[in-house]
Amino acid sequence: MSAISQPTLDEIEDRFVALVEGRLTRDEVDRWAAGWVTQDELDWDDLSWWALSLLHGIDLFEGPGGGYLHDDEQVRLWLAELRKRRMA
Repeated sequence: MSAISQPTLDEIEDRFVALVEGRLTRDEVDRWAAGWVTQDELDWDDLSWWALSLLHGIDLFEGPGGGYLHDDEQVRLWLAELRKRRMA
């Protein structure tokens, strides 16, 4: 069995950027994050887990006929917070 190479914090941040820039859809980012969140054998640092957990579920809607639970502005704020925490 080969070891799973989990994404780095840079790669997680890149998904936020790609989403904000419109290069990836919310569905694509959510599916990517879900693939990592469900891997029980991985060990995450707190910041990576926080950011990855935000991406998992990024495509959720408020309800029938509603917009996204977390709008584009919220996603941009999360990206800014991630960058701020990385510098701390």
